[in-house]
Amino acid sequence: MCKYETRGCVIVMKKREFIINDLLSKIYQNYYTEGKLPTQRNLANFYKVSRYTIQEAISKLNDIGVIDVVQGSGIFIKENAKQNPLIYNSITATPYSNITSNPIYLKKIQATEEDQRMFDIEQDDFIWEFKRLRIVNYQITQIEQSKLPYRLFPSLELNDVSKSIQAYVQSKNYVISHYITSYTPVLISKEQSQLMSCKKGLPAMKIQNRCLLHDGTVYEYSEVISIDYSCTYITPFNKKNHSQRKQ
Repeated sequence: MCKYETRGCVIVMKKREFIINDLLSKIYQNYYTEGKLPTQRNLANFYKVSRYTIQEAISKLNDIGVIDVVQGSGIFIKENAKQNPLIYNSITATPYSNITSNPIYLKKIQATEEDQRMFDIEQDDFIWEFKRLRIVNYQITQIEQSKLPYRLFPSLELNDVSKSIQAYVQSKNYVISHYITSYTPVLISKEQSQLMSCKKGLPAMKIQNRCLLHDGTVYEYSEVISIDYSCTYITPFNKKNHSQRKQ
């Protein structure tokens, strides 16, 4: 374990996580000018860890799409690695094959006034509402409750909710543009703890997503309660914004 002391507190970070963050930092600093990482042997010597620990770190960087591992040629940094401010979170860092969804319900309901404003739909329109559990590496980590406008997805079925919603949307020939996401720390409620088989009052993250198509249409609104959640961003320094905040 790597330990750092600060004013009497001890911050403990696993070696693998330290190496991942350090390599990400070096990649964003253009430390590796040739566009590739050192060999696993050299990385193990540099960080004074086992080859297995380096393999785990490299596997994670590969999963989140920052590098390409080419057998016999090396570990290459992807050209677009620095274009996305969100480097990874605990879901995007996990291969799709390790994520499953267990639908709790799917129902068609009358749109509320809030739904009408959000989806830009009429008073007599309907929306889909569903709730599902997200299971990562055989552990329930998220409860997701989502809404989608019925007029965009009239054929949505419960089986679709058990799979990737993004894949379903694209299968209907819609072009996904971007997401607007906000995060709020919360505590797990009694009902949520029963669904997730965890303790009531456990710290969690509430993640609210508005998902937009290329024409600006909101195609989904979701609220996710996630335990064991972490994310890493790279944020360019904005001098103008910094000056305005000091006024």
